[in-house]
Parts: sequence; structure tokens; C-alpha cells
Amino acid sequence: MTSLTQSHILIVDDDVNHRAMLRALLSEWGANTDEAGSGTEAVALSKEQPYDLILMDVQMAGMTGIEALRVIKAYNPAIPILIMTAYSNVENAVEAIKAGAYDYLPKPLEFDEFRLTLDRALDHAGLRQENQMLREQLGKSFDNVGIIGASSAMRKVLETLAMVAPSEATVLIYGESGTGKELFAKGIHANGQHKKGPFVAVNCAALSENLLESELFGHEKGAFTGADRRREGLFAQADKGTIFLDEIGEISLAMQVKLLRVIQEREFHRVGGSQKIRVDVRIVAATNKNLQEEVKAGRFRQDLFFRLNVVTLTIPPLRDRMEDVPLLATFFLEHFSARNNKTVKGFTPGAMNRMMKYAWPGNVRELENAVERSVVLLVGEYVTERELPPSVAGNLLEVPTNEYPALSGLSLEDAEKIVIAETMKDCDGNKTEAAKRLGITRKTLLAKITRYGMAYGEDTE
Repeated sequence: MTSLTQSHILIVDDDVNHRAMLRALLSEWGANTDEAGSGTEAVALSKEQPYDLILMDVQMAGMTGIEALRVIKAYNPAIPILIMTAYSNVENAVEAIKAGAYDYLPKPLEFDEFRLTLDRALDHAGLRQENQMLREQLGKSFDNVGIIGASSAMRKVLETLAMVAPSEATVLIYGESGTGKELFAKGIHANGQHKKGPFVAVNCAALSENLLESELFGHEKGAFTGADRRREGLFAQADKGTIFLDEIGEISLAMQVKLLRVIQEREFHRVGGSQKIRVDVRIVAATNKNLQEEVKAGRFRQDLFFRLNVVTLTIPPLRDRMEDVPLLATFFLEHFSARNNKTVKGFTPGAMNRMMKYAWPGNVRELENAVERSVVLLVGEYVTERELPPSVAGNLLEVPTNEYPALSGLSLEDAEKIVIAETMKDCDGNKTEAAKRLGITRKTLLAKITRYGMAYGEDTE
């Protein structure tokens, strides 16, 4: 990921003094800089150099900053561009965001806010690059089946997957609900020796014991009431391929005995039958339970656990890889925009900030559902906080009391005052950053501070 000290930044401004100030400040922070005095010059330079970020003034003679932004984004949509504009000129900021700007910065620049915005923009751009690099490193022969992630946690998982997949080893996938365990199982299949065969998935928790046995092993005609014909089971259907046993920790002890034999011998009997059926199948299982604890509690057979636990793959929850949220959200946005025949250009910085601050207890599945909802409800071209689910968008008064224990039992106004005070403290008194963290406008924050008689010094920002 590109840091500010490693970055190459293009400063675009027709004010030579402002360019000099920015160059000195960025140099002090360790960045390398180039300068352009016009939009036309910026376009030319950006075609010659792979800049990590562009700082673009709006009001310039000849080609404006927004015009230059559109040209640059047309051939290099990945580069983050920050627009600088007069604080009062809000319409320029809105137009810039619509044209593809990552964010805008009001003049005169507030240095703390400037630094934070630079870091966020570089982090976001760096994640996209790292995700692409990771895919290239894994090689053209590696099929990632749509797995998205560039965080260090995901790198480790994908590296393990790439090593494990070509083997014949049974794999046990651990992960919370919604982390995408089936997708990783498909990745193992797609890169294994059985990739030309079928991939068969079964949710063990969704079926009763008797029905699960019939589903897995099949049944003979007359084996039970309603069995009017022979039926092939899922193990037979998965022959020469992979069977994925999801939620393996939910099956009964009696069913565990029958499953153990199949894993050991690769053979079974249909329900009501006596003929041995042999299969050549790769077994991948998954659970959101700690099977070692289940073994200790007597709810899971130790011998079956050892058979399944040859190689483990642990999928991190989304809250432990928040760097991947922008990548995942953008992927889902493009997918659902196409499905709903809508033109959606992206997320506003406010919406993305909300998604980055949310814990995502439902993991990737919850994020996917949130983005789909946003696309369906969207009227404009950019997803804002308004389209996000209330649990994600939240508001100032929806802070969990476990995060702020002192809020319990207080009035809404008193609770709000505490949250504002804590946030201002965390932001070292920076009102602009505090407003962003709270998900409100800076103007709204100033009004609340005044209303509650909170003293944070004269506002000069």
C-alpha cells in the first residue's frame, strides 16, 4: 500500500504561491511532487508519469480543474484526484465528485484534515493496486473464483489456498456466518485435481438427520414412505469432483459415524440398499463452530474431527480486514448496477466513511445486501448515507452503549453531548474530522456545540 512518504503527487494550481506552499508541505511529509500551472499541463504530465495522487485546483484559466479531471479519469480511472475549491463554492465540489474526484478540500486548507484525506485516498488507491498485483502473483493458472481482498489477512488466506488446492487433502474451512466459506471451497475445487468434475454443495444444517442421509448417499426404491424410485445421492453426483459439506458441526452423532466411513473408505450404501458404491471425490467441509470445543463437549466425534482437520483454512471476519471494504463494496456496486440496469458511478465519501466505521456482524453477506439495497433505492448517480441501511448509516444518537457505557439511562441530549465530547477529544479538537467521524456536516456539529454550550475555542476553520 502506498504511504504518503513513498508517494508521487502532482500539484495542479495556477497560483504559483499556493503551489510552492503545497510543495513545501508535501516535501516535509516525505512525498515527491511535480507541478502543473494549468489543466492542460496536468493532462499532459499525467499521461507521462504514473502519479499516485493528483491535487487539482478548480478555478484555472483555460481548462478548468473539473475539465482536466474528466479527461484524466477517462484514460486512468484508478488514480485518486483531490479537488481544491473555495469553501463557499459547494456546487463545484458536488460537480467534482460526480466527475470522479475522490474527495474535495475547501480552501484555505486545514492541514490536519488535508493530511487525513491524503492518507485515505492513497490507502484506497493502494488497495486496488495490491489486489491486482496479488492476482498476478498467484499466476494466470490460478482461478480465484471472484474472491476479493488485498488486506494482509486475505493475502495469507489466498496464499494458503493456492498451496492447498492442488493436493488431494481434505480441507476444513473455519469462518463466521457470511464470510464466504463456499466461495473459498469453490476456489479449492477450481484449482485442484478434480476441477473438471462437478462441485456439489450441501448445507448440513438445513436438513434433518434422515433427509440428510438420503441426500448424501441416495436411496433405493421403497427404502421409506414416498421413495417411489431409486435416487442418486450427492456423493455419487460429486464423483470425480468435489463435495462441500457446509455447517458440518451441525450434524448428529449418528450421522457423523456414517460420514466417517465415507471419508475413510470413499464408499457407502444407499439408504435401503446393500450394494457398495465407491466414489473418487475431494471433500471440503466448513463450520462456524470451534470443533475442538465441540469434541470436548461430546457433540462431535474426535475421529471424524481428525479426518476432516487435515488442512485448515480460516477466513477472517470482515471487521478484521476493513481495508477490503472499498474493494468489495465497489465490486457489488458494479454487479447490482448492471443487474438493475442503473448507472451508478460510486459512493460519496460520507457513505464510504460510514461503511468503513461499521463492524459488519453479518460479514461480506451483509455488505453485499447493503449495497444491493442502496442500488435499488438510489435515484441519483452516487450512493449516499441515505441509501445505506439504517444499521450502517446510523446517526449521532445510535452509538452502541457497549462502546460508551456511560450513555446507558441518559437522555438523548446528554448522550449526544458525551459522544460529541469524546469524538472531539479523539480528534484533538479538529471539528472537521470530528464531523466526519460522527457522520454529520461540520455546520451541524458547530450548531450542536453552540447549543450545548461546549467550549472548544474560537472556530477559524
